[in-house]
Amino acid sequence: MMLANNTSDVSVVPQKQEVESIKQLESILRKTSKLKLVDSNGEQITIPESVYQVLCQVVSVFALGQSISIMPQEQEMTTQEAADFLNVSRPYFVKLLEQGEIPHIKVGSHRRVRFRDVKNYKEVRDTERRCLLNELTQESQDMGFYE
Repeated sequence: MMLANNTSDVSVVPQKQEVESIKQLESILRKTSKLKLVDSNGEQITIPESVYQVLCQVVSVFALGQSISIMPQEQEMTTQEAADFLNVSRPYFVKLLEQGEIPHIKVGSHRRVRFRDVKNYKEVRDTERRCLLNELTQESQDMGFYE
């Protein structure tokens, strides 16, 4: 898991010895939507719904042995970080910026983009790709090439 904030990045990957505990936690999370956190002094607090939803997602990914990234929407990224997130080359990503596809700012000679803007671009791109694929599939079916 990578937690990103304005001061540093911390990477955490689920350890092999944690797998069984993570799977037990996943099972508990599936059974209930109201959880309480109890500290060593017995003080309790109900986990808010928004935190519960994030916890469920994190535990599900960890149960698969994968890592996860959590980043504030307003977090600024370098062009290399953004390119990696989109799984494209940095030169291609810079071209997207120059074409005005994604908003950015310049800090000295370096470009910075907000995670939110890169995420929005990815969502639009992925939606367009799905639509095109559905159209191609439909055309293939209409022509008898795909059944």
